[in-house]
Amino acid sequence: MIKKIAKKLIPNKFLEQPGFRFGWDKENIAALKDKFKGERCFIVGNGPSLNLLDLSKLKEEYSFAVNGIFYKTWEMGYKPTFYVVEDRHVMADNIDEINKYDCDYKFFPSAYKKQITNFKNVYLFNMDVGFYVEGSKHFEKSRFSKDASEVIFCGQSVTFINLQLAYYLGFSEVYLIGMDFNYTIPDSVKKIKGAVIESTEDDVNHFHPDYFGKGKKWHDPKLHNVLQSYKLHKKMFEEDGRKIFNATAGGKLEEFDRVDFDSLF
Repeated sequence: MIKKIAKKLIPNKFLEQPGFRFGWDKENIAALKDKFKGERCFIVGNGPSLNLLDLSKLKEEYSFAVNGIFYKTWEMGYKPTFYVVEDRHVMADNIDEINKYDCDYKFFPSAYKKQITNFKNVYLFNMDVGFYVEGSKHFEKSRFSKDASEVIFCGQSVTFINLQLAYYLGFSEVYLIGMDFNYTIPDSVKKIKGAVIESTEDDVNHFHPDYFGKGKKWHDPKLHNVLQSYKLHKKMFEEDGRKIFNATAGGKLEEFDRVDFDSLF
């Protein structure tokens, strides 16, 4: 049964054994626990508002970024400390750039292990995809892992993978940027099975038109689910005396206290 569910989310050629566990780097991730205790970090979203911020200010900061952030690296030299991919479509559509991308830490679900050809600084984590599996008792229900070496839970956005990693690594203050919390699904998109969408034109929802541009696949963002996960992750951080702030330039995310990005430097 578990294997049948997994096949719906992961191509057959990437299945190494039944279930969701594929030989992840448990010990290597465990060695990172609280490595950055008491530090602050930035989690970089991909909304158009990211173009309003001077990312050169993050040069001496710890930051997480995801997916197509390499467009910003090409444009202005910004490179995160931590690079993360969750979505299998992002992995498939950008695999050459993902393998070439170079930063201090790269975190990928272990289910995508066979797509990785460059393992420099790579950490493979055990990703629980129950959030996305219809019929699962965890379908569209947010969960939070305090032990990223054991498991990390999906929560509708790769942001929540980042938040669980930031918690495990010990960061006490997290600043979100580029989290516009606002999506437009163009009439021109091709709707594929389930919540999968294929773009037929430039991407209007991200900082670069090619991010999910023509021919690239993405998922219905389901912002109500994103908000549910934000609420849980906020609660988990605050229960441990830590704090998440929103330093996005504008946008519609009001779940967190807002701070001005430039005032942080």
